[in-house]
Amino acid sequence: MTENYYFDIRPGDYDRFLETFDEKILPNLRSEGKSDDYVRWRSSAYLVDFLKQPDDRFSRFLPPEPAKKFAQEVYGQRIDLGIAGRKVPAGFIVDFVEPRADAYAQGLRAEDLILRVGGKGVRDLEENAIIEALTPLAGSRVRIDFLDSRLRQPHSIEIESREYYRQTVFAVPTSIPGIAGIEIRQFNRQTNEDMERALREVSAMSPRGLVLDLRGNPGGPPLAALLVSAFFLPNDQVFAYFEGKSRPRSDLVIPRIPEAFHFDWPMVVLVDEETGSAAELFSGTLQERGRALVIGTQTAGQVLLKSLFDLSDGSRLALVVARGHFPDGRPFPFEGVRPDEVLKEPAGDALMALAAKYLYLKSEGRVPGGGADAH
Repeated sequence: MTENYYFDIRPGDYDRFLETFDEKILPNLRSEGKSDDYVRWRSSAYLVDFLKQPDDRFSRFLPPEPAKKFAQEVYGQRIDLGIAGRKVPAGFIVDFVEPRADAYAQGLRAEDLILRVGGKGVRDLEENAIIEALTPLAGSRVRIDFLDSRLRQPHSIEIESREYYRQTVFAVPTSIPGIAGIEIRQFNRQTNEDMERALREVSAMSPRGLVLDLRGNPGGPPLAALLVSAFFLPNDQVFAYFEGKSRPRSDLVIPRIPEAFHFDWPMVVLVDEETGSAAELFSGTLQERGRALVIGTQTAGQVLLKSLFDLSDGSRLALVVARGHFPDGRPFPFEGVRPDEVLKEPAGDALMALAAKYLYLKSEGRVPGGGADAH
């Protein structure tokens, strides 16, 4: 493997690709009698295969619908009404309302019972049909009639389907008094704001320790992880950096924040094989600095910087352009971050309970043996 893994695309190589494409690939695609969209998408996929390196598993071409879903996963953006729930005999019970969605601003809350959507009663609709009605096109306005679970009164609101960033940080109860739990489900532009609010609430408990759950977190923009790191690591230091053959070194420097927002509680970070991208960057750096004990299974191995190229039909090219490195120059391993304690998920959520117990024993000066002693 080369030093920095990524290469510039040399003009001669690109010219040879075009020659091969014009002489062989395009005629074969045309001969299959496929649609123009299919020919364009397959051509783009061939281009991605040419541009990426042989051991690059992450660059890819995405047709319009997968491209839209990919953007939502990467950026944490949504364009919908922000309502999740389930069908019950009396209607559609709301399980969660995104705090940044218009539905929340209009007063809809979890446990409310939706009776009609767009003037149509939901009792006789299938659950999929209700969910589709709650996911209209951007800019659409939808009337919702519901029963307020708190006041037991009917209400009618008109809400707009608009772009928002999903809430990504949630308080998680632990089985040990004095040990707080926070789950970060993804990193996006609002995670820092969500985290500050959650940490304020945790701080009021005067906790002995914090369990940070990043299991299943696919990551997001590296900058989002950088901003959250400022709550736990010394400011003005290099958090990590990205570098590629065609991209000079770019340092991520931990921003300066008021001392009141810096928290030094003992920490455990939970990870698994679905912990990727910015979530690996965050957990791996806290581990490397000795700031947190990492428990779980090996992570995804995707600390990479991608460039996204949008095509006119809504499809997208996602090309890896740089690889993440620790400040001392070591690259984040493609095998993923290896936890200090490798433990597969026990039955239920026993891993959270185990982490909380470790922090409690640590606060009592009775740290269990093994690798955990160093943290």
